[in-house]
Amino acid sequence: MSASLELERESERREETGLGGDGRTETQPAEHIVSAICYSIVRERDAGRMQPTAVSTNAIVNFVLAQQQRMTDWLRGPLRAVTHLFDWSAVTKFGSRFHRLGAEQRAAHLAAWRESPLGPQRDLVRFYESLVTVAMESRDLLQPSPAMVPTPKLRSRGSSDGRGVATWTEVAVIGSGPGGAVTACLLSESGREVTLIEEGRDLAADRPRQFSIGEMAEKYRNGGVTALLGNPKIAYVEGRCVGGGSEINSGLYHRTPPEALERWRTEFLVQDLDEQTLRPHFEQCERDVCVSLLPCDAPAASRRLDAGARQLGWKSLEVPRWISFGAARDAGDRSAGPAGLRQTMSRTYIPRALAAGCQLIAETRVTRLRRLPRGWAIEMIDSSGRESRLNAETVFVACGAIHSPALLQRSGLGSNAGRSLHVHPTVKLVAEFEEQVNGWNSGVGVHQVKEFSPRLGFGCSVASPPHLGLAMLDHPRETRRLEDSWPNMAVYYAMTTGGRGSVRALPGFRDPLVRFRLAEPEMRDLADGLWKLSEALFAAGATTLFPAVRGAAAVRGRRELSQIPALLSRGAANLMTIHLFSTCPMGEDRRRCTADSYGKVHGEQNLYLADASLLCTAPGVNPQGSIMAIARRNALHFLANS
Repeated sequence: MSASLELERESERREETGLGGDGRTETQPAEHIVSAICYSIVRERDAGRMQPTAVSTNAIVNFVLAQQQRMTDWLRGPLRAVTHLFDWSAVTKFGSRFHRLGAEQRAAHLAAWRESPLGPQRDLVRFYESLVTVAMESRDLLQPSPAMVPTPKLRSRGSSDGRGVATWTEVAVIGSGPGGAVTACLLSESGREVTLIEEGRDLAADRPRQFSIGEMAEKYRNGGVTALLGNPKIAYVEGRCVGGGSEINSGLYHRTPPEALERWRTEFLVQDLDEQTLRPHFEQCERDVCVSLLPCDAPAASRRLDAGARQLGWKSLEVPRWISFGAARDAGDRSAGPAGLRQTMSRTYIPRALAAGCQLIAETRVTRLRRLPRGWAIEMIDSSGRESRLNAETVFVACGAIHSPALLQRSGLGSNAGRSLHVHPTVKLVAEFEEQVNGWNSGVGVHQVKEFSPRLGFGCSVASPPHLGLAMLDHPRETRRLEDSWPNMAVYYAMTTGGRGSVRALPGFRDPLVRFRLAEPEMRDLADGLWKLSEALFAAGATTLFPAVRGAAAVRGRRELSQIPALLSRGAANLMTIHLFSTCPMGEDRRRCTADSYGKVHGEQNLYLADASLLCTAPGVNPQGSIMAIARRNALHFLANS
């Protein structure tokens, strides 16, 4: 039996029996529709392949259904409604609902929505295409879930709730990412009684595999299905596990640029914030997480970008990473390099904090903070739905740029919280070369082009087959070449610092509403970045470029660079970001700042912020170095003054 016939019969079986891929009876009618959509997309993408996808289509469907359940909670209802509308709208043209149509009619209905002038219709198809593409190209969809690292038993301090969970602590740190981990570590090692609270699971640093489907499901907030709403929308990701964002990023490290520090001092009136003041904090953090250059040659795709930039006379550099390379690094050997271990928070500061007596409470979400005569009441709910309360003398909020302001808003705290979101809007492209530049274990490129910084920055992105498939969604007729040519292809990005957004907690929902706006000059910057990045890649020997812009044609040489518009269309731009900050800026200007120069929330006693929300504007570089150094500075200031 042919693979396509097998696929169609299995689709019919699911629809007739109402069974999911795991044999359970489906209780939501939308699952029939989702199943039909996924099977149709798999059929389209498999057309012309030498071999059909090796991943079970039932497994793909179940992955998509699971991602729907993980996505932002207030978006689930609208997605379900538009999915039903998609199904019923087929009746007007074909006389039957989508999930009852034949294969050719399904393909025609998908194509009509894919090319619709209406954004919600295009967005629905792209949502499903993105998830199906990632699943089809992944090697680990059927691997078992990663083993959890047992959370250390909690040692009671003062009183207890009878389950071993303390009901009082001297210091509570909410969030275990770079800012929270550094703060909890330093305060614990100074002898303070600290409890570290994390909403996500406590997972091994190397499980699941980095940039895999398992990592999306287990370590990304909402399974990575998150977006800044606006025109255009911008996809983003956040960590949600012990160690926070440090567990999911590539480990590229920068100090805060001097021009950013100067702007923060002058515009936001941040005190004692300059290169000289921060230098010892940067240096100590760099020792703590083993910041260093690669002991081996950089990945081929990374070297290509560097060579192209240098040929044009542009400034390019190898960005150090917080990775331990062991003996090879110590010997200065750059000819053969081990993979090394990323020095995430779960490998560095959090073990130090626990060794110093810090208590860790994982899989527990803080819902609200309430003032007490002396300190704060922290209302929490764990993964089983059980509510509890922890009283603390001092609280450090480190939930990230999205959820720190949302927590303050739900608690009626923090003027200006959530009003000034900044990100690094990013547009990608795929470059194809005549020779191999990629492999399953190539890792992330370490070169970045800073010739036009801070307005523009260029670099390499993750380029495994699933990520290549995502980046090629705007070139559906070219995706079949991935099967044979993906080792010759790599993903690159152009990044800006423009735009401004907001975060607003929604009554009755767990997830806040996040909005972002890019003005016309900022859309021009993105187009200019895409053009300049393309120029560098052609100088590096690229033969074809595939911009991640809807309707854009492949660019096959410098003569065709004019095809890249001077202004990206809002309806065509497919943007993303992995850097979010500035929602609770620090400084002494109370008209625009939520916290003072050392992170203390204005107008409150013993309440501090310790994460990316404190950064006043987009720094133009990977922010983790800034977050750790400023958290260290602020924690030491707290210890010296309390």
